[in-house]
Amino acid sequence: MVGHRLTEQLRQHAAPDALHLTVISEESRLAYDRVHLSSHFDDPRPDLSLATDAGYRDSGVSVVTGRADAVDLSAKTVQVAGQTLAYDALVFATGSFPFVPPVPGRDADGCFVYRTLDDLDAIREAARGARSGAVIGGGLLGLEAAGALRKLGLETHVVEFAPHLMPAQLDAEGGAALRRTIEGMGIGVHLGRNTQQISVDARGRVTGLDFADGTRLDADLVVFSAGIRPRDDLARAAGLSVGERGGILIDDACRTSDPHTYAVGECALHDGRVYGLVAPGYQMAKVAAVNVLRDLGVLDAPPAHFRGADLSTKLKLLGVEVGSFGDARGVTPGARSVSLSDNVRGTYSKVVVSEDGRVLGGLLVGDTARYADLLDLTMSGTPLSVPPETLIVPPLPGGAVTTSSDALLCSCENVRQSALCAAIQGGARDVASLKKCTGAGTGCGGCVPSLHCLLQTELRRLGETVTNHLCEHYPYSRQELFDLIRVRGHATWDEVLAAHGSGLGCEICKPAVGSILASLHGELVVAPQHAPLQDTNDAFLANIQKNGTYSVMPRVPGGEITAEGLIAIGAVAKRYGLYCKITGGQRIDLLGAHRDDLPAIWEELIAAGFESGHAYGKSLRTVKSCVGSTWCRYGVQDSTSLAVRLELRYRGLRSPHKLKSGVSGCTRECAEARSKDFGIIATEKGWNVYVGGNGGVTPKHAVLLASDLTEDEVVTLLDRYLMFYVRTADRLQRTSTWLENLEGGLDYLRSVIIDDRLGICAELDAEMARHVGTYRDEWAAAVNDPAIRARFRTFVNSDARDEGVQWVDERGQIRPADAPHLYPLPMLGGD
Repeated sequence: MVGHRLTEQLRQHAAPDALHLTVISEESRLAYDRVHLSSHFDDPRPDLSLATDAGYRDSGVSVVTGRADAVDLSAKTVQVAGQTLAYDALVFATGSFPFVPPVPGRDADGCFVYRTLDDLDAIREAARGARSGAVIGGGLLGLEAAGALRKLGLETHVVEFAPHLMPAQLDAEGGAALRRTIEGMGIGVHLGRNTQQISVDARGRVTGLDFADGTRLDADLVVFSAGIRPRDDLARAAGLSVGERGGILIDDACRTSDPHTYAVGECALHDGRVYGLVAPGYQMAKVAAVNVLRDLGVLDAPPAHFRGADLSTKLKLLGVEVGSFGDARGVTPGARSVSLSDNVRGTYSKVVVSEDGRVLGGLLVGDTARYADLLDLTMSGTPLSVPPETLIVPPLPGGAVTTSSDALLCSCENVRQSALCAAIQGGARDVASLKKCTGAGTGCGGCVPSLHCLLQTELRRLGETVTNHLCEHYPYSRQELFDLIRVRGHATWDEVLAAHGSGLGCEICKPAVGSILASLHGELVVAPQHAPLQDTNDAFLANIQKNGTYSVMPRVPGGEITAEGLIAIGAVAKRYGLYCKITGGQRIDLLGAHRDDLPAIWEELIAAGFESGHAYGKSLRTVKSCVGSTWCRYGVQDSTSLAVRLELRYRGLRSPHKLKSGVSGCTRECAEARSKDFGIIATEKGWNVYVGGNGGVTPKHAVLLASDLTEDEVVTLLDRYLMFYVRTADRLQRTSTWLENLEGGLDYLRSVIIDDRLGICAELDAEMARHVGTYRDEWAAAVNDPAIRARFRTFVNSDARDEGVQWVDERGQIRPADAPHLYPLPMLGGD
């Protein structure tokens, strides 16, 4: 990543014909995003590439694939892949390698490191025949590796030599908070364990870990993540100065002991420190690029200097937010700290302050909403004007986190609000332009939503017209178009287009209008007048998968299912050769269905009492539930019954984005209600309602809307909340973002749906009552309509099936030979 950033910086400052640049790439792949390496196990699998052959070729960068064998500093040559390359300036960006402790058995079949995409592919393949996996190392990368093993379906354990997790970043209390959360996910955490050897069987395969205290942990797969070491072997052999514990010595110009050679990234040792984060590496790349071009006479500019870098970092590990900034351990003389451990929310916050009242650093575990502001206070050294404890106490519901007038919005690239505002004033009019002008958002990408909000705000301040039109065919926002359709009573696409649009429509406005019509009228989305508006998933009432097959997901309200229901689902899965997966929302997903089979599959499921789970639609997905007071000794309310009631009430409600919910029977929060669009948590006095949460790329905790409600009061409040969201949210806007952007925030929402400030509560109640009264199962209607069933034929003029669809073997779930209509297709490895 750092080497690629260097090429970008060199090309940015040099004319195309002024510099011949060669990249020597040991891996067969060009540069890719290692920060998000674990997303390689996601489905769909994202493209992590940062560079392409065509992109390098177009910018005049030559690529030589292979490992550099030797460097001759006096002759200024590099030997690689049997050829000799001459240079005027040389930069080492060789990174680091994973440290593997010298324990017996470390070379056994089933032992891996976690560093490259090839490593991850090897782990994926080995996991197919494994049941349990252990990660040796509880640091940043170790927890990433644990998350990967968990994604692969393995029983997962983390083994750490230190007494707490993430010892390089967290203190003991922060590590304990992280441990509680991770163990709550079902991952074993083993602290203070010294691995003496890796046990192997007679075939040389891993069977477990033996510890110095005489205990043992069974495991079929082991991943080493015990730290990294700088890759300085090539530089050392060439005669460059290296540190006592490794690393190529560089000065403030990123220059090595040879005047024509530089080093950047994890292979470089600056002022006694090797930086293992991407942001310092990017800073080195900027400095080295300027100084290389100055030395070559290509750039007339002052020399650049690297003065060290802040090691602050904000991460999401196993879904848990972790932030560390500044002097998090409080080692500065005279430092004092204030901490808050919230075992109910599963969070830990700590701020370290100096004797004169300046923020020196801190830790955040479980909730990093204030990370940017606290990091800004740390870096600016601004004296505090408020007690330090107020910096970490969660804001009251509806309260806002105050930010400085020049907040640090992108910590990866050290870009402040002022620089972004200057770029906007200089002509940047979209997020892509802001990225290009400032570099913000090009690192981890976590600041991109903030860039969008700042762009909109600044353009309005400049007096420019900021449009949120749905698309080029409709000069209205989704909310405006929703109100127009509702007030005018439009019932079809043609009516809406004729009255308010232009042209023929597109892939943006057609599904959006289709969703609005479904929200208002409750008509079948695959009815003839609506079917042409739907995207692929809604068009066939199923999620299309990567290999062209579809998923089938019947509704299981509240996660409650009978033995007969389980048997029926199993029988369908066996008959049609479907891959079975228990989802995170307590449902059973059946994957691999041919489009032709969907109506027949659903006929059987409907006959067994099931209905559509709407996993394909922008609508209610699930209301997750714990077992509640009936079974759990901690439960104080019947969460399962309420979850079933809510799921059956809101099923099929078409909305701007998908909706997820959870109901927990006590404050132990086993249903994870506070990570949902709306969540309900039981108290001894009734129910607390939380709104505006979600998981995903930018997770948000839901905030408390109302407390100690009766069950009927919960239903009334949620009716109004959901219908107000459906009315006013933008297209594809989650409830979390909608609530954040709602003028007046949570207080305004309360005033509308509790105090009836706008006088619309009766309307909202009536709209939800109409939805509940008119609901009908989409699949039940579809299978009974011959015209709709005909849409599922692969070929309009034949009953033949698509022979191009291939089945993927998923950890032993292979299609049975007697499944109907199957063709002898090759088995494919991988997901």
